[in-house]
Amino acid sequence: MNEEKVVNLLKNELLFSDSSIDKLRKFHDELLIYNKRYNLISSSTEKDIWERHILDSAQIIKYIEFRDDYVCADLGTGAGFPGLIIGIFNQNPSFHVKLYEKSLVKCNFIENISNKLKIKATICRGSYNTHEIDANYVVCRAFKKLPEILRISREIIKNPHQLIILKGKNAQEEINKASKDYKYEYRMEKSITDKDSKIIIVKINKK
Repeated sequence: MNEEKVVNLLKNELLFSDSSIDKLRKFHDELLIYNKRYNLISSSTEKDIWERHILDSAQIIKYIEFRDDYVCADLGTGAGFPGLIIGIFNQNPSFHVKLYEKSLVKCNFIENISNKLKIKATICRGSYNTHEIDANYVVCRAFKKLPEILRISREIIKNPHQLIILKGKNAQEEINKASKDYKYEYRMEKSITDKDSKIIIVKINKK
């Protein structure tokens, strides 16, 4: 899927504004420049950033309410996927996006691009388990296996929240494995970028 088709989906189906699209274009260009030196994403995906990384990340905004004082935490954001894309979309100054990343190089990149594009996001440096995480939404992409994400969610993250996890073709297998150790309410949604990929949405109720 080329840039034009992706932008059309972003604007017409996901309701990204023109100014957000402009930021995405600048983000795309900066990512390519940085990637030549720091390998933030696989070089094999450089020609397909719009679909493989941007659209894949952007699709989860359909499952987020951008309410006042809500927090969205992205664990292992890497080069900013999906957290930075959520920050670019967000128009509510009272909605908070927090990006957790242990790689110093990646933190420097996302902090630099956030400042340059005036994206409202907080960069949380170091391993996620060195922070107190209090969020309404926890999003993950290429982070950890589902059983480990559920453990982190229950043990580290305060208060009730929703997990929104982008997974590949092994999504059902991971759910089956996690179900042996945890009882949880979940649903799966189809990915718009890959027919075999899924979005797993889990409600975590703290007791």
